[in-house]
Amino acid sequence: MIRILVTVFAALLGLAFGSFLNVCLSRWPEGESVVKPRSHCRICERTLAWWENVPLLSWLALRGRCRGCQTWISVRYPLVEAAVGVLWASVGWHFTTQLMNDRFAVDLRYSVLIPAIETAIGMAIFYFLMVGLAVLDAEHLWLPDAVTIPGIVAGFLYSILLICQSRRYGTGQPLIWQAIGERLLAIVVAAAIVLLIRWVYWLIRRHEGMGLGDAKLMALLAAWLGLPSTLLAFGLGVLMGAVVGLVFIALPSARRAESNWAMIKLPLGTFLCIGGIISGLWGPQIISAYLWWVGL
Repeated sequence: MIRILVTVFAALLGLAFGSFLNVCLSRWPEGESVVKPRSHCRICERTLAWWENVPLLSWLALRGRCRGCQTWISVRYPLVEAAVGVLWASVGWHFTTQLMNDRFAVDLRYSVLIPAIETAIGMAIFYFLMVGLAVLDAEHLWLPDAVTIPGIVAGFLYSILLICQSRRYGTGQPLIWQAIGERLLAIVVAAAIVLLIRWVYWLIRRHEGMGLGDAKLMALLAAWLGLPSTLLAFGLGVLMGAVVGLVFIALPSARRAESNWAMIKLPLGTFLCIGGIISGLWGPQIISAYLWWVGL
């Protein structure tokens, strides 16, 4: 019962934060404040009533159209709210799982509760960042430094905090520096993978195929997830991007303009974020299953 209540609460909190994320995604690229003015239709400028701001339900009640001018409201709004809500619900479920002992009773000892809280807060922030960056890159081909760079720092500090908690490091023990060095190396290697591909592509085509934002996003993933899960996210992202690219090429409209199809830019950052979400949810299980499959 406690697990269900915590999961539902986390989902509702995720819906609320997803609604705020939508405000940021709509206003930030336009250089507008995310605080003022109040929520309004971006076409007719009508201020929305309170019941038009309820996550998911308002979009469904309005049938996806503005009550004033009947302009179509992008499906991005309910999708972002639902995505953050579902991901935060998974965080709530995992949080209560960490607190359960062998007799399925809640264990509230300090050594169990504090790491569980830290993990839950950290992963909630990570998923929030992933959804936001995925949409920004999909809609604007933009991975802003104001998000990726602080995200790298936050992920690095979060990972070191978890390592200290799980291994019970003290400030005078040298192993903490080994852990810090490994995570820093993971960040550098992850970014270098994209930079190397970017450089090779430029040598061949003489124009950029990847932005520097993708390299910073890879560093962000490594800071939060570590190198193995980041490589998994990269592989999944590239695979999804390739599938979408092939589908696009197969479209009749693309065939009619086949001289230009190679210049179409796909949002690699969006696919990397989706891969990062999958790695955050099931990364160790997928990696273990793959190693078992190849006999390692």
